[in-house]
Amino acid sequence: MKKMLSLAALFAVLSYASPASAELKLSGDAAIRGRADFKNNSTADDIKYQYRVRLKAAADLGDGFFFNAMAQNEEVAGGWTTISGIGAATLSVPVVPAINGATNNTERYPFELSNFYFGRNQGCCQYKIGRLPLNSLSNPIFDLAFYAVPTAYSQTGIYAVDIPVATNNFDRLFGLNYNTKLGDGDLNTSVFVLDNNSISANTAATGDGLLNDGYALHVSYKNQLGDVTIEPQVLISLTDVQGTVYKKISPNTFGANATIPSGDSKIGVSAFYTICKDSKGEVAGVPVNVDYNGYLLRLKGESGPAMAWIDYNHTSDKLADRTYNNVFVWAQYNFKLHEGSSNVNLTPTVRYRASGRDDAGASTVANNQLRAELYTTVTF
Repeated sequence: MKKMLSLAALFAVLSYASPASAELKLSGDAAIRGRADFKNNSTADDIKYQYRVRLKAAADLGDGFFFNAMAQNEEVAGGWTTISGIGAATLSVPVVPAINGATNNTERYPFELSNFYFGRNQGCCQYKIGRLPLNSLSNPIFDLAFYAVPTAYSQTGIYAVDIPVATNNFDRLFGLNYNTKLGDGDLNTSVFVLDNNSISANTAATGDGLLNDGYALHVSYKNQLGDVTIEPQVLISLTDVQGTVYKKISPNTFGANATIPSGDSKIGVSAFYTICKDSKGEVAGVPVNVDYNGYLLRLKGESGPAMAWIDYNHTSDKLADRTYNNVFVWAQYNFKLHEGSSNVNLTPTVRYRASGRDDAGASTVANNQLRAELYTTVTF
């Protein structure tokens, strides 16, 4: 409740600013979905009913200055809360009537400031700072850079496919962004702060000082080659960073997205490669020689309300003598139920991940997951 009141106070302050100094616009979306999960290595097939609300604020501060923010629930992956039923003994105060001694619909939905940024638009260029949205749903460079080696080879592990940065990292990083026109294209550069490791790891043994924090540089250049839009980009570790599996590493990732129009449809192609070689890496505090590389390929098609893509990811982890292979398919169709000042959409979606792992050349049991989802979204 305190978080919700704080966010309400923030929006209220902006809304009462004088028209000459600020103009506040509020928007957002609310969605419910049913999800059926099917897993080949588990008996925990399940149907879940979930909901999500996101609130957005945008303020024009005058003279090109602006402020944007989004609030959502970050207690669970993707902000989606699942309807739950929990035994009454686990709750200090039941919030709904008890049925046969158990309380139901006991989940809570706190609002938190997910991303925010402010900056200035100067026509030919723009700069902003804060928790910046990444648009990783359409740009898999971040997925490969952060999760080339999965957190665990299990149903609950996080892989380089199935939009992990959008789902588990809420599609934002703290940093500074500058973009400008350069030649016939758009140059976009960002410096991100990935971790604040120096406070815990700056010792006489490491001797890394202030630069023991994790920093990364992302640079992209979007340009037109005839009717084709191409966007080469790199994501470079400026210092050692704390990975999800390996620590004190500096992976570098590069590649490109391309969009090819075809009548009323368009085809997207993405190809990215990552490499990490660090003789002073760590696993659970033990020094190791980290050496892995991997790539991710995506083919995407959009035609009117239909969208689908297929990903293939291959990673070779020489330290563990393992290779990982992931195939992922996303397919959806968007039915527009209402269009106006607010929109209502119904979107059936299928998500399928097939994962395999080879240990020293020997294959392990495949780890597959199928999700069938039905969304109803109100955008306002």
